[in-house]
Amino acid sequence: MFRPRIIPVLLLKNQALVKSIAFKYYRYIGDPINAVKIFNDLKADELVFLDILATKENRTISLDFIKNVGEEANMPFAVGGGIKTIEDIRKIIETGAEKVIINSYAAQNPDFIRQASDTFGSSTIVVCIDVKKKLFGKIETWINAGTKSTGYLPEEFAKIMEEKGAGEIIIQSIEKDGKMEGYDIDLIKKISESVSIPVIALGGAGNLNHLKQAYNEGFANGLAAGSMFVYHSKTKGVLINYPDKSENDFNNNLHNS
Repeated sequence: MFRPRIIPVLLLKNQALVKSIAFKYYRYIGDPINAVKIFNDLKADELVFLDILATKENRTISLDFIKNVGEEANMPFAVGGGIKTIEDIRKIIETGAEKVIINSYAAQNPDFIRQASDTFGSSTIVVCIDVKKKLFGKIETWINAGTKSTGYLPEEFAKIMEEKGAGEIIIQSIEKDGKMEGYDIDLIKKISESVSIPVIALGGAGNLNHLKQAYNEGFANGLAAGSMFVYHSKTKGVLINYPDKSENDFNNNLHNS
């Protein structure tokens, strides 16, 4: 039975692990390398690390950090933050990451995605699309940590990224981020039906039922979350966790309504 990948997404701010709500109100969670060790024990499918200050500070995610993660992680991991050049990607991959995640620069220079996928293969290139409503309700994609609208509709931009050679798309609702009230299923479904490449849902998951809904109703190929994996219930006590894949009912819970 096919099971979608379950992917913790960890945010870095000054190389510390943080968690946000709607891309604001960042809370310190702990040491990211310690989190990697815990996710090793919990047998996570993949990890994603996003440096939320890298673009603003005109730099990439730290290569030293990537090396440290690579030395600890027993699972594949992807990283994002400030990536703008082929050399950026080359260094990141050589240092140990399996994939790079590109957000702001993908909108600023869509042809860069073609150049990157031609150079490293589409399976290495992931585009993260952040989405929220504008003042009068129009849904658009945003860059620079959700502060600048691109003018693209989410499905329009997803199609462009697929055409340019992206191997996967992460679709993230800014408004749902960190609230643990469920994904934007309509958004995920719209993107999944717009492209043929894998779509990873992100933004709002709080429990296994939310993951199941994104898979069964949103047709997501991967299910990513942050708060769900670093908080214990809605009281938000910090407790890094991950679904137990050894439980017989894990796949049944995910597939059955």
